[in-house]
Amino acid sequence: MTSPASVDGVRLIDCDEAQHASSILAILNEAIVNSTALYDYVPRPAQAMADWFAAKRAHGFPVVGAVDPSGELLGFASWGTFRAYPAYKYTVEHSVYVHPGQRGHGLGKLLMHELIRRAGEAQVHVLVGCIDAANSASIRLHTGLGFKHSGTIEQAGFKFGRWLDAAFYQLNLQMPRQPQDG
Repeated sequence: MTSPASVDGVRLIDCDEAQHASSILAILNEAIVNSTALYDYVPRPAQAMADWFAAKRAHGFPVVGAVDPSGELLGFASWGTFRAYPAYKYTVEHSVYVHPGQRGHGLGKLLMHELIRRAGEAQVHVLVGCIDAANSASIRLHTGLGFKHSGTIEQAGFKFGRWLDAAFYQLNLQMPRQPQDG
């Protein structure tokens, strides 16, 4: 995989709760209210971010942010547990969200390249993305990075008065070097 072109003036950082929770929450809540990127109905309260960051810390999951020269968070990417059974330990489900005013400028690609790089370092074997099947921009992003469609659950969600299909895309990495049971 080739490395992405940089986005002018944007730096990638590790997000922390104190500095970035409110910005991440604003990006997530905008997606909840205005899109099918999240199958939630109600914006999340501020307390949800404390729990979210605590889960990321507890499992050593990254929260990568893209910030502009002033330090404003423009987007973020992370991963979490795919399924809570031990044999899934080499598989993670990731997410990437970009502030609505910053979409279409390559930030999602930049964030995903970094997430994929970190997945290799963390000995992750499979990255899974669950994407609303009507989200053509996210599907293009993922397929452009080598993700393959691995199935669709039709009518998995209901939002905005219609049924939503959840499409799964996966990227298999060459890791781990020596997988083990247990």
